[in-house]
Amino acid sequence: MKVQVYGKNISITQGMQEKVENKLKFLDKYFIIDENLTANVVVKVHTNDVKVEITIPTKLAVLRAEVTHADFYAAVDLAIDKLEDQIRRQKTRLEKKHKDKLALSFIAEANEEDKDIFVKTKSISITEMDLEEAIMRMEMLGHDFFIYKDDETHEINVVYARHDGGYGCIEVESE
Repeated sequence: MKVQVYGKNISITQGMQEKVENKLKFLDKYFIIDENLTANVVVKVHTNDVKVEITIPTKLAVLRAEVTHADFYAAVDLAIDKLEDQIRRQKTRLEKKHKDKLALSFIAEANEEDKDIFVKTKSISITEMDLEEAIMRMEMLGHDFFIYKDDETHEINVVYARHDGGYGCIEVESE
């Protein structure tokens, strides 16, 4: 991930740049970071405070934190804590959403007896990635399956959530 640090009313030192880059490495433990992803950090100096704004536009959501503090390094730490809280909350929402899906599907099935079937059509663009990233994107989107192009075999694959809590992968073989 690229990190761009901008300063308003302040010049960014090498130490400040390194501090921000080291702190943003925490994202690696939550999901796979694309090397084309750019984190924008804006540091603004007011009369007594330093305001740090971190914005990370991912394909799934925009992560954003804004903190004002007297010390730059403390502001960076607090902004990182806010980003971690956002990621944890999103992960908890995904977990809760999947637990309720099975119960809701039984209710919907009982209510839909003798109704006409409507088929929804959707077109997608397929990107190349590995299995772990496909699972992460499926979870973040809240879907039961995800279609992707495998980065090793260059074939279309489908990863899906199993009822037992695991995952399955369907690999397409070319003839």
